[in-house]
Amino acid sequence: MDGYEPLANNPQEIDRLGPLLKKHGLEMRSLYVNSILHERNKADESIDAVLAIAEKAKGIGTKIIVTNPSPIRWGGLENKDDAQLKVQATALEKLGRLLQAMGLTLSYHNHDIELRNAAREFHHMMLGADPAYVTLCLDAHWIYRGAGNSAVALFDVLKLYGPRITELHLRQSKDNIWTETFGEGDIDYPALAKYLLNIGIKPHIVLEQAVEAGSPKTMTTIDAFKISARYARRVFTEFA
Repeated sequence: MDGYEPLANNPQEIDRLGPLLKKHGLEMRSLYVNSILHERNKADESIDAVLAIAEKAKGIGTKIIVTNPSPIRWGGLENKDDAQLKVQATALEKLGRLLQAMGLTLSYHNHDIELRNAAREFHHMMLGADPAYVTLCLDAHWIYRGAGNSAVALFDVLKLYGPRITELHLRQSKDNIWTETFGEGDIDYPALAKYLLNIGIKPHIVLEQAVEAGSPKTMTTIDAFKISARYARRVFTEFA
């Protein structure tokens, strides 16, 4: 691995990471930062917090800021209403505009929650925010899972928003359970890579392994990442 995308909660974490990245020869080309943007009285405070972290990260080479506006309640059934979605899209665009003024790119990320109710939250972030300021971090497997384990839905999202993809998160499953390594499985990543190349899009690629109940454990984490990295480089070799 030659890069690392961490989650940062405050600027002090970037100060701590800087020397460690240098010591281990890692670049932090992208950074994941949480935000709360659907509440009007919290959005500006959250934007300021993201900008403070981003300013520090820019100093050590970060180019992309990834954010997934927080849901109302993790694991619950509560959904954002139309008013909250409008507030969030406006705040997301404002954050993207301010980051762009700093020379950084905002990449919107989602989990499966945003795909509920005809994917109204996901689509409104894409359609309610100016693409000049808000790009897409395509987490292919969360799209797949959020759409009821549908590769058709994933490739429809590619057709709808492919030109806006600036970052790609890689994770795989077999029979809808996350795999130990990134390789062949439920999602046809070679086809995904081919589609992006055909439309002239070469996003920043992040290998994001994860485990869940039922995920196999037959090797060390290091060995799993070696196998995952080799497969990812083979599938996306033409992106280099």
